[in-house]
This record gives sequence, C-alpha cells and structure tokens, in this order.
Amino acid sequence: MNKRKRPGSAGQKPSGLEDRNRGPRGQGGAHSQPRGPQRGHKGGGDEGFLYGFHAVSAALRNPVRRAQRLLLTRNAEAELASQGLSLGKDLPIQAEILGGDEIAALLPPGAVHQGIALKVTPLPELTVDEACDGASRVVVLDQVTDPHNFGAILRSAAVFGAGALITTDRNSPPLGGVLAKAASGGLEKVRIAKVTNLVRAIDELKDLGFEVIGLDGEGEVSLPEFKTGPKTALVLGAEGAGLRRLTREHCDVLARLPASGEMRSLNVSNAAAVALYELARRA
Repeated sequence: MNKRKRPGSAGQKPSGLEDRNRGPRGQGGAHSQPRGPQRGHKGGGDEGFLYGFHAVSAALRNPVRRAQRLLLTRNAEAELASQGLSLGKDLPIQAEILGGDEIAALLPPGAVHQGIALKVTPLPELTVDEACDGASRVVVLDQVTDPHNFGAILRSAAVFGAGALITTDRNSPPLGGVLAKAASGGLEKVRIAKVTNLVRAIDELKDLGFEVIGLDGEGEVSLPEFKTGPKTALVLGAEGAGLRRLTREHCDVLARLPASGEMRSLNVSNAAAVALYELARRA
C-alpha cells in the first residue's frame, strides 16, 4: 500500500472545491459560515417528510425506515403502481389521497413533491464501525453544510459503490426532505455515521484498514496516478473552506483531480462524483 504523510502547516491552502453559490474560501457574506444542527437533530424544518418519487420509493423499500404517513395524488398513485408498489398490497402503510396543493401545504415552501410525500422515522444512528461494515469505499465529509451538495454526494456514493458516509454531527445538514430529494434515493442506500470528532473517526477508519485520501486542489499526487489499496476512504472538505488543518494532517495522502482548463476548481459534489468514479473504475 502506498502511504504518504503530509506534514502540517499553519494555514490552509485552497482546496480546489467551491460551493454551488460561493467562490473559493467561503466568500459570500452572511452565508459563508452556516450554522449546523445540534446533536441528534435529524428532522430539519420539513417535519420529517420526504418527497419526490425517488426519495419516497427508496424509503418505502428501506426496511429500517418506519413509514408514518403517506400522501399521494391520484397520478402519483398510478406512478407508484407502475414501479411495483400498489396500494393495499405492496405498501407498508395506508395512503392518503390528496390534491397537489394539499400536499404542498404540509411541506416547506417551494418543495417539488411530484404528488408524493412520506413522513418517516429518522434513520438509525450508527457508529463508524457499523456504517463501514462490509464497505470497501467510504466517503468522509468535513463540515459540508449545503443539503443539495450533501445529497448529490450521497447519490454519487450510491452509484459508484461507496457503502458508507461519515460526517460531522455539528455543521452538517439534517437528513430530511431537501437532502433526500437531492440524493434521489441515495439516502436510503448509503449507511451514514454522524460523529462528534472527525479526526478520531479518521483514526477509526485507519484501524479498520482504510487508506484515507484527502481531496485537495493542491494535493501532492494526482488521484488517477495514485495507487490505492483495497479499502479507501475519500475525505472532502467544506464548500469554499476545504479541509480543516487537523483533517488534512490526519489523511494518509492529499490528492488532487487533474485540471487542464483555465478554471481549476469544482463544486464539492461534482468533485466527489469524479473522484468516486475514478476509485470505482479501478476496483
């Protein structure tokens, strides 16, 4: 296994990752330092509702979810049946047939619900060891706060075979409707562990045999040229700010994505998709 340790430095170098709404280094005024949820806060402002076909159908098929209330329009009922989930036969709960406006009134303003919403219990809280059981690729997020970015990363993780995601308990978004819609079913497919101390979690990953690769715009090696071991943890930093100093210092290696154009950075979710594809390609 090719392992290299990067020496620590007093300051952070640019990560090469940008927020979807901000430039590098979190430029964006009041939005540059969002406040994350407190420990155990999972529902968010949407009262536990997931919405949209991919998010809801994946939750209905997830045995660890308990459905509490299913809302459907008639068109959505027909669409669910076409996916093999028929009312009174395949669904774990009795559905309520409502109009689209009635469903919208129970969701956050602007939620694109596609005529379907499901109120669910939170996902079970997992330890790092439990989340990573059987996984060969893991994603670690260092205070990624935007739910759309977080959800898109979950979707890429599900597509490219990352079995687990580790994130900070504070300064990460609720695992609710907005994130689930962006994840397009990935929230139900990838096991998630929320931790208090990310550095300690990285050490746990190393104890489990994972090689920890931090994605950094100024990493000393190019990810496509770096020979990885059989178990890999990919660490991505916050939108704009990148990896924190202690996180960088605890990675086995810092790797960069090759860039040939005038622009040198990617949105964090796009960078995750490219890096996860590269890791899956060589598996």
